[in-house]
Amino acid sequence: MWNNFRSSTFICVPIVTRSGEVGLGGRTRVWVCLVLVLGAAAGVGVGVPLALRVDPGATLSQRLNTVTTLLQDTPLFDGHNDLPWNIRKFMHNKLHSFNFTAELKQLRPWSRSSWSHTDLPRLREGMVGAQFWVSYVPCKSQKLNAVQLTIEQIDLIKRLIDQYPDHLRLATSADEVEAAFKEGRIASLIGVEGGHAIQNSLGVLRALRDLGVRYLTLTHTCSTPWAECARAKEIDPEDPNAPRGLTFFGKTVVREMNRLGLMVDLSHTSQSTMRAAIKASRAPVMFSHSSVYAICKNPRNVPDDILRNVSKNGGIVMVSFYNNFLTCSEQATISDVIEHINHVRKVAGVDHVGIGADFDGINNLPVGLPDVSAYPSLFAELLSDPSWTISDLRKLAGENLLRVMRQVEQVRLNLQHQQVMPFEEEVGVEQEDTEDDSCFYRFTRDAE
Repeated sequence: MWNNFRSSTFICVPIVTRSGEVGLGGRTRVWVCLVLVLGAAAGVGVGVPLALRVDPGATLSQRLNTVTTLLQDTPLFDGHNDLPWNIRKFMHNKLHSFNFTAELKQLRPWSRSSWSHTDLPRLREGMVGAQFWVSYVPCKSQKLNAVQLTIEQIDLIKRLIDQYPDHLRLATSADEVEAAFKEGRIASLIGVEGGHAIQNSLGVLRALRDLGVRYLTLTHTCSTPWAECARAKEIDPEDPNAPRGLTFFGKTVVREMNRLGLMVDLSHTSQSTMRAAIKASRAPVMFSHSSVYAICKNPRNVPDDILRNVSKNGGIVMVSFYNNFLTCSEQATISDVIEHINHVRKVAGVDHVGIGADFDGINNLPVGLPDVSAYPSLFAELLSDPSWTISDLRKLAGENLLRVMRQVEQVRLNLQHQQVMPFEEEVGVEQEDTEDDSCFYRFTRDAE
């Protein structure tokens, strides 16, 4: 358990002395490096404080020691991991034959897959404190059994957490994230990726919230009848029948998510949807795994005007590690990830950036970030940049997302206090694909 052992860290500070004996004569600046031995931290943000900054000339070993102390004190919170879908693909959701404590990179079929990056040993090595596990189902299920498959994936996530109680704890709030972190367990949260999972039903949306889901990605790689996904070219829609941005029902979905305390995730959506959702939402929005459009003009990335709107909205953009989103090619390095993080920080502000690597959901990863064990390397590289303070890095690690979660929950409480009732709108019949009714029972009103 990370919070239950002692460690040391190097802090280098400038000391101004006088020439000759110490304290006498002319002034001389020298660097003194102190080794602090830290006892067990009592909880988040408690313990011997780190220096505000770390000497940029510190060695990699010294910076990694500082990162260890930082991540023992502040939960590293990743916004998106697709392990549950890989368990479905490789194990057919049969957890009795799945050993999460094993080094999966040594075992088939995991070792043969470029999409596998996660197991408990590597999560511990990477000092992950909180993780959004994703309930994802393919777009092909949209007009079939998407709701059933989504609930099965949520069931899988909960069973996985229950199977490893010494390591994982279900969390549905910021307070529960911090409680799990204090216990030395990885706070495990549930996100649903793709608005097709609710099959145009606000009732299903409410049920997902009751099952413990805390964010919904409005689209995946397919549009729904009420929300438009990212297209290859914004001016050349792939599906001429898809909505532009959000329909009235789509905006109602956002408002109902606000009422429920569900975070609105805009990764995978079109720029029109991004703008419409930010305008419609009374709570901060999130991008659980996206990068910067100004650096890589992939439609999945976030343009600068929307970064500025996220800042005004109070939301967060969590940077993905997918090479195709970082460099628009199959090659990238840890420096490219940092370039995207720094751009979000520059345009939106340090309070609005986070990490959403998308491990187990991507197959092209930057050199230096091969799997979930490598997060400390990213923070050690950021420590070599004097513009990043320890306080900044705490925000990037997890404080920003915890703040967003609390603000989303506060909006829910405010709307509850205002006695806002559940929305009862339905998607318009004209928006539904009625070519094949074989998979749906449709209710109709009897004629008077």
